[in-house]
Amino acid sequence: MNASSTAPEAAPDASRRPGFAAHAPHDDFGGEAGERLPPARLAFGGQTWREIAHLLLNLPEGIAGFVYVSVWLYVGVGLSITVIGLPLLALGLMGARYVGRFERARARRLLGVRIEEPSPLPRRGRGNAGFFPWLWMTLKDSVAWRSTLYSFIRLPWGVLTFAVTLCSLFVLWPVLGHLARAMTNVDRAMVRGLLSPSDELERRVAELEEDRGVVVDTAAADLRRIERDLHDGAQARLVALAMGLGLAKEKVLEDPAAAAQMVDEAHGEVKLALQELRDLARGIHPAVLTDRGLDAALSSVAARCTVPVSVSVELDARPAPAIEGIAYFTVSELLQNISKHSGARTAGVELWRTKDRLLIQVRDDGRGGASTATGSGLAGLAERLGSVDGLFVVDSPVGGPTVVTAELPWRDRSAG
Repeated sequence: MNASSTAPEAAPDASRRPGFAAHAPHDDFGGEAGERLPPARLAFGGQTWREIAHLLLNLPEGIAGFVYVSVWLYVGVGLSITVIGLPLLALGLMGARYVGRFERARARRLLGVRIEEPSPLPRRGRGNAGFFPWLWMTLKDSVAWRSTLYSFIRLPWGVLTFAVTLCSLFVLWPVLGHLARAMTNVDRAMVRGLLSPSDELERRVAELEEDRGVVVDTAAADLRRIERDLHDGAQARLVALAMGLGLAKEKVLEDPAAAAQMVDEAHGEVKLALQELRDLARGIHPAVLTDRGLDAALSSVAARCTVPVSVSVELDARPAPAIEGIAYFTVSELLQNISKHSGARTAGVELWRTKDRLLIQVRDDGRGGASTATGSGLAGLAERLGSVDGLFVVDSPVGGPTVVTAELPWRDRSAG
């Protein structure tokens, strides 16, 4: 019998059995022999590809930023001895802020770096009115100068990263992912160091500078109002009183009856002048507020309102005099608005404390439509409260009712 005839039938190829691969031959890269592995580049994740794209964009972005910064610095410094040099530098710094904003957006999109936007420069017209204050404020803007420095550094770094990344794409592909991660970590450090707000203090300083302008403008407006009220009111009455008493003095011997009538009229003028001075003093700081606090002072204000007003003050202590004064004048102005403009039948005032906040709510059932639009009295109140870290919210749909809510930081009276 031939060996071939007695040999058992060849078993089917085990490698074809479903799930069988334990004894299959492998190639040098760990795959089964005969299989085609996908290109290695497809093993990169989406983040790696974004990092590679960032590195390749470093060169064109670096060139654009460097050219921009070089041009405005060269022109601005060169013309600084003329009247247009410093304004050109200021405009260039404003543009540098936009360059920094673009680079932060690119870092967020491609590198996943989350950085807050720096505080904007305070707007003109809020304590910074005028050309020269704006110029000085812009020239000392640290955010813009750091963006300028970033644009200078980016060019040589952009050349290096572009060259390394491009060569790695074609020559050093297996290590490209590691190189991309290492180089973009440097990018992340530069973005965080030069394009982020230096710290929260910088943001707070910018806010306080803006709020200081509001306080200065408000104080100046109050002084002008007091001067106008004195000039047109009590001062005019006192001048007329002095003239009337002078005429009465001349007529005392000639016509005692006429002189007595003139003295009586002068007495009436004195009473009116005293009342105007009391009203003016109450507008500056009422004595009842100093002596008895917000409850009594607001009840006095509510009694003078043309609309019936309920007052509820639930405070276990008195706040600092400055906070107490702001709360008083806020409610006073709101009640004046209700008297003049709301057409309301009733109104209410509530004050209470919640932890470290003093809350004020003034409501009326008038026609509504109140707004904090620029130029309105409510806008002035919102700015005044904002200058001391307060809040001011108006809810006034057309047809009413109107609810105004204000918050002030609570400071103990002992702290001033």
